[in-house]
Amino acid sequence: MQVVNDNGCSWINDLNSRSNIKVLDKNEDSEWLIVGAGYTGLSAARKLCQIYPNQKILLVDAQLAGEGASSRNSGYLVDTTLNDGFTSNKELDHYKKKVDIYKLGIEAVKRFIREYQVDCDWNECGKYFASSKQEDRKILDNFSDILSKLGFEHNLLSNRELKKRLGTNFYNTALHTKGGILLHPGKLARAMIDTLPENLNLYENSSLLDWEKKNDEIICKFKNGSIRTKKIIFATNGFLKSLGIKSNYNFPITLTASMTRSLTKEEYKSIGQPKEWGVLPVKPMGATIRMTKDRRILIRNTAEVYNPYQMSKSELEKRSLKQKIGIKKRFPELSDNIIQSSWSGIVSRTRNSSQIFEKIDDNVFVAGCYNGSGIGVGTLFGEQIAIKASNENTNEIEVIEARNKPTLLPPDPFLSLGIRARLIYERLRASSEI
Repeated sequence: MQVVNDNGCSWINDLNSRSNIKVLDKNEDSEWLIVGAGYTGLSAARKLCQIYPNQKILLVDAQLAGEGASSRNSGYLVDTTLNDGFTSNKELDHYKKKVDIYKLGIEAVKRFIREYQVDCDWNECGKYFASSKQEDRKILDNFSDILSKLGFEHNLLSNRELKKRLGTNFYNTALHTKGGILLHPGKLARAMIDTLPENLNLYENSSLLDWEKKNDEIICKFKNGSIRTKKIIFATNGFLKSLGIKSNYNFPITLTASMTRSLTKEEYKSIGQPKEWGVLPVKPMGATIRMTKDRRILIRNTAEVYNPYQMSKSELEKRSLKQKIGIKKRFPELSDNIIQSSWSGIVSRTRNSSQIFEKIDDNVFVAGCYNGSGIGVGTLFGEQIAIKASNENTNEIEVIEARNKPTLLPPDPFLSLGIRARLIYERLRASSEI
């Protein structure tokens, strides 16, 4: 099935349009095929081209490269996360394994940026976990204890301090971690495309319809052609399940977001002229909010089980109304018509918030399912799955494979019912934070 994205993503619309888009319209043979050209697929392709400069390597995406979830996320390169199930001291070892992966992910993105001199609005300003409810301070106190044991620099903040830093009186308690990075996800993804090696063939707007393994080859069928390859790497993240990849271990969630136009000087002054910042919610279904470098406000406050292939304009507009309410809650002094664009995107989740990284057959490999933290982890996993598929090992692979593995999901309809029920429950818990 074809993926049809809306054209409202501000991050993508900030970029110049690309030319020379190639669609697969013939039959191809290759040594390597990577399916999915987001952070993971682009990083895997770059690494494979370095390892095998004389082999034929193909990268295929169902839409335009980098314009799926990679460019549609909120632009947080995280060092720590709060809402992933690791909230007690007995889970400390598991949490450390996860943040070790985040650290390697940040280093992987940094290396790419240094090597290719990338401008993606990189800002090492950290991030806030914030809530309007004073009682959520207990959650943050517990999280602070965990971060202290792991050596993460952070501090707890009250309403008065948050008003100065964020320009809004909405939040009453928050924890700020200093290791997180904010960036422009569209610029980073585009840089990964622009720096692809010359020995790579990229095909876009080419949906994989079916695939099968025959003897020692994989045959992939597309609308107007096919690819026969010796090895394949699946890097489709939110669409792994639809391709039959680890389908009992991952599921897609649809998110929607909106971004305002740039605030005028008067508007910016009215909220105290804050520096760029990013807020993540204390409760899972609260709102993610950013003040960008160019004084735009981004808000993401919806998550649902929905058709991952397409969201209609009318459905998107309904969700945009929720984002308008969320912005007005925080910045009542701003005008009602300030939202400039809205868009949807897909994340991939597992039951226990772990990632997928493995060999699933002699010449079939997969990396994905980043549970909303795909910038760094996706970049890292792309590079390392290429190395693993080349029968090599690294310290990074050892760290990745030491993580908790994804746990088995219940079958449908129990899975879908369970996800919907959990989202409703979390939405009610976080209703004041929307």
